[in-house]
Amino acid sequence: MKPTDACLNIADDAQDDALVRAFAAGDARAFDALYARHEQALYRFVRRLLGRDLVSQADEVFQDTWLRMIQAAPQWSPQGARFRTWLFTIAHHRAIDMLRRSGREQAWGIDADIGDAGDAPFAPAGEPWLDWPAPTAAAPEELAFWQRAGQRLLSCLEELPLPQKAAFLLHHEDDLSVAELAGALGIGFETAKSRLRYGLSKLRTCMGAYLPAADLKGGGA
Repeated sequence: MKPTDACLNIADDAQDDALVRAFAAGDARAFDALYARHEQALYRFVRRLLGRDLVSQADEVFQDTWLRMIQAAPQWSPQGARFRTWLFTIAHHRAIDMLRRSGREQAWGIDADIGDAGDAPFAPAGEPWLDWPAPTAAAPEELAFWQRAGQRLLSCLEELPLPQKAAFLLHHEDDLSVAELAGALGIGFETAKSRLRYGLSKLRTCMGAYLPAADLKGGGA
């Protein structure tokens, strides 16, 4: 992350904190501002976390997340956590509740790190992609390729166990460090690192090319 990006994030976090406090004090416009700032990213996170099998339940989880946020706003205290991270963590818990209610907790690996050490090598459902063009290329056929690559990545995400999918999405959608990821998911640092490592490894295998590896050596993203 560039220094300027870090400064922008700090400013955004401070603005979020101010908006939550204003909303808790009775300013309805502050909630409208929070909703506008995080609506698209949150809904995208919920849809990707639930996967295509439960996409019809995304609206319910999305709305329930905001309702929980409204109920908890008077007690909001950052304590080192960003509002956006707090919001995504609420959504993560609501998504798990939905998966359990649907009876899919075993299939999605909610209660265990399915696919971690000891399993057979990961084999993606489709054929891996080879001979990727440079991402800076601007030819129409290459732009179309990268659009298809994005769709492929979403399909590969569908194949991840939920713990690894949640770790990947929080790390890349919310830019959480491994230490922040562990705190958001309520798991140990090494467990968070393991979930992210295995998830990234499976995605690289599924995509047929190496995605940028996360920095898993320390607390930084």
